[in-house]
Amino acid sequence: MAGTSKGLDARKTPRQGRSAATVDIILEAVARILETGGLGALTTNAVAATAGISIGSLYQYFPGKEALLAALIRRKRQELIIMLEQVAATDNGADLRELVIGFVRAALHHQFQRPRLAAGLEYAEAILPLNDETRILKKRIVEIVAEALSRHGIHQPDVAARDLVALTRGMADAASLAGETDASQFEPRVLKAVHGYLGL
Repeated sequence: MAGTSKGLDARKTPRQGRSAATVDIILEAVARILETGGLGALTTNAVAATAGISIGSLYQYFPGKEALLAALIRRKRQELIIMLEQVAATDNGADLRELVIGFVRAALHHQFQRPRLAAGLEYAEAILPLNDETRILKKRIVEIVAEALSRHGIHQPDVAARDLVALTRGMADAASLAGETDASQFEPRVLKAVHGYLGL
């Protein structure tokens, strides 16, 4: 799958409620197949069957399975950005500990809400030519965290944000590889590390 990004975009963007609902159903079908059968089970025929639509209807929206994977990855990434922005928007600059908890919970929710799906998409990200989009995503995540940290007077907020994002992601990846799926059990360890970094 690696190489050019050609073929990763949807054929058309749904503009009406019915079309948007069809795309939602298609992408949920992709998610369910990845969770139950892994990337090897993902075919356009399987997606169409799981979604309960004809293969022709699927091809109206997506040219192939690479485009399906890219669309789901993009959707999940946007969901994470929205959650982080919501945490930042509710921060009044008064309680750094609560801000950090909000960011960590958003990140862990993204990783552990559907752990098998997250693992499948992470593998797909590595083999699809999405490097430029990934770079932009990581930059935006660090920006959101850095802007919030700066309101709390954190020294070099850009550096701190980059370190904290890497720390959280690294611990989450390690936990996922170890088979952990319960974010509530894992969260205290991440918070201990992050609070320690910030001297809280």
